[in-house]
Amino acid sequence: MVDEQLVTNIPLPNPEDPDLLDPNSDPDHPKVIVFEEVKAAGELIKDGVIYTPCKKSQLSLEYNMDIYFKKEFLQVTGSFKDRGARNALLQLTSEKARRGVIACSAGNHAISLAYHGSLLKIPITIIMPVNSSLMKQERCKKYGGLVLLKGNNVFESKLYASKIAKLNNLLLINGYDHPHILSGQGTIGVEILEQVPDVDAIIVPVGGGGLLAGLCVAVKSIRPEVMIVGVESNRCPGFHEAMLAGKPVYTENCQSSADGLAISVVGVNSFETAHKLVDKVITIDETYIYRAVVRLLEFEKSVVECSGAASLALIMANVLPELIGKKVVCILSGGNIDISTLNRVIDKGLALEGHLCRFIVVLNDRPESISELCLILNDIGANIKDISHERIWSTSGILQVQVKCTCEIQDASHTTDLEHALKTKYKHVIWCQNELMITY
Repeated sequence: MVDEQLVTNIPLPNPEDPDLLDPNSDPDHPKVIVFEEVKAAGELIKDGVIYTPCKKSQLSLEYNMDIYFKKEFLQVTGSFKDRGARNALLQLTSEKARRGVIACSAGNHAISLAYHGSLLKIPITIIMPVNSSLMKQERCKKYGGLVLLKGNNVFESKLYASKIAKLNNLLLINGYDHPHILSGQGTIGVEILEQVPDVDAIIVPVGGGGLLAGLCVAVKSIRPEVMIVGVESNRCPGFHEAMLAGKPVYTENCQSSADGLAISVVGVNSFETAHKLVDKVITIDETYIYRAVVRLLEFEKSVVECSGAASLALIMANVLPELIGKKVVCILSGGNIDISTLNRVIDKGLALEGHLCRFIVVLNDRPESISELCLILNDIGANIKDISHERIWSTSGILQVQVKCTCEIQDASHTTDLEHALKTKYKHVIWCQNELMITY
């Protein structure tokens, strides 16, 4: 176990320092996993992870394809990471297990290691970025993991983890590149083919590439004709950039609300394993991810984090017409999301789906003015979610008041009706929708 006091003041390590090289993630000697390793992992972990359901969704009708959701957020710790974490820990030597292991993670890998470490009596140290989810930090601590906040992003945290591992003679388990992690994640592919044997395509979220790599090996070994599509946030297109460069490269300004996708450099083993097997890797705007989170809440009654919803988001982006009429499995990879973040995502998703609108209207400053506005909203069937008025800082003059209002509405046509009613009644209306502000 790490002495917390000894690592408090460690400066940011130099990424070029050869002493920080992880022998299990060596750019000069990448490891390509094979199907036999995935099969062995399946036998090893089967009693410690959940065989998650893969059921057809009622969203199938809307998108003209048979959509199945592989619900990995139903694992004990809330993500697919349980598979790789348990597989890696069970393959430690007795001495390494006694000393404990260290990892860098923004959340889900950390939680899974801490949980399975507690079951297997293996000390776990987690290095997390300073802006990591508070909920995920607390979950790690709850399972007995030592959490150290180091680095402004996963890339920097990984440097700290490598340095601390070296100083304390600990094994570093890379959450998206250790070979045992990859083979553990690949067991999802075996399960999918058992549950939906005639699947045409599988869509998988891509962060560091570990899930994609394991899935590709499993699925392409059994049914090579199945199309595998990786999906990334356009704010952090690490695997896409790696495919263009022919090797993993650093992605600048890699920040995403989908923290599981916010990996600046994909794993070398993951890339070497997956890049020749994956059919497509597509980047999408994160607005589709917010909408997908809302859709999963509404239609599947499922709480899924942003990275976990990326597979459905790709379908919603309508960039894969070749999947129309096909049988498609979307991996919902995780469900660990802060309540405060979920609230923001829901509001953003509702606005993008046309169920929320916001406007600013200038009224005469009379007692009945806001009452009249509320009557208009009531008559049109809009539900007031938030309303406030501004006198002091308004530029409208002292005889007028600026009112800001957020309303729940049914759909785009309902928005049009409300917009028309406001424009008919009031001269000054500022309409704010989907990050656009339109002044009439």
